[in-house]
Amino acid sequence: MKNPDVRRSCCWLACVLLLCACRSGTTSTADDALQVVQRWATAFDQSNVDAIVSLYAPDALFFGTGSKTLVSAPEQIRSYFEAALQKDKPRGAKLLEHSVRVVSDNVVIVTGLDRVSGTKDGNVYTADGRVTFVLEKRGAAWQIVHFHRSAVPAT
Repeated sequence: MKNPDVRRSCCWLACVLLLCACRSGTTSTADDALQVVQRWATAFDQSNVDAIVSLYAPDALFFGTGSKTLVSAPEQIRSYFEAALQKDKPRGAKLLEHSVRVVSDNVVIVTGLDRVSGTKDGNVYTADGRVTFVLEKRGAAWQIVHFHRSAVPAT
């Protein structure tokens, strides 16, 4: 190619195609990780302890809203959800506004605001919170490797 305009156009087109390919991969990575967060919310809604615990990596770090200490063992995560999900049924969880940060092809951070609900004495209550999920792709599966949720301050 001797024509500089044609060469420039080809370079521009190659750059656009490369950018689209990169964005597509990032979007797919974010979407794949967000599916785990959605499965987490569904398991919470169903008070399904086995399903929610299965989403956590064996070495996950966990700070639930009611955690007084850092939880770092699968049996402690199970105990937390056995207590939390077996009362005030039906339960619910919804991710409200959120942001997704793709750190790499294998690590995604999802952080934002959520709303959990429960039923006590026939009355539905809600509690807004700040939540962070760090997800890591291990093998073919995405797993939660870090979780933190805290209540939104009253003021």
